[in-house]
Amino acid sequence: MAQIVHKYTLLILLSVLIMHSLFTIVYSKNFDEKMPCKRFSLYYHDILFNGTNLANATSATAVNRTQLGDHKHGMLVVFDDPMTKQNNLLTPPVARAQGFYFYDSKDEWNAWFAFTLIFNSTEHKGTLNIMGADLMGEETRDLSVVGGTGDFFMTRGIATLLTDGQPNAFYFRVNMDIKLYECY
Repeated sequence: MAQIVHKYTLLILLSVLIMHSLFTIVYSKNFDEKMPCKRFSLYYHDILFNGTNLANATSATAVNRTQLGDHKHGMLVVFDDPMTKQNNLLTPPVARAQGFYFYDSKDEWNAWFAFTLIFNSTEHKGTLNIMGADLMGEETRDLSVVGGTGDFFMTRGIATLLTDGQPNAFYFRVNMDIKLYECY
């Protein structure tokens, strides 16, 4: 009797292993680091509150700069910025960028960003979470896409930033080329 139980246990174990292998082969996602599964470009518009632009401001200083260096070291900005498909601020937003950045270098213009892109349009619904260092001296900078919800459930990728315009100290525009490599 014990031999029959051992044979059936071995048979069930082998069946489970074979089914797991087949399931993994059939349902696994192919990961190709050279080919994103989704790619799109958006423009991020930040209008810092300057004391007189209350109606138009989309961000505000939450913590003032320190006296270390000449690069706003320690300044923390909280934002709720529009994201558009074109570089014109007056085009309809397709998402909102909500989060913060702070200047983290006393010797260079560098900031660290952490924010969520919130989509609620006919094209996309859900969120993308982005964070990383913005080394402003570089022409392009990469921030990590670390997750998302809705159409972007558990996605990961890269958001490449390119400063597209900074006409004054209170407004800047960044082109974000978003490449997602894990899409579910």
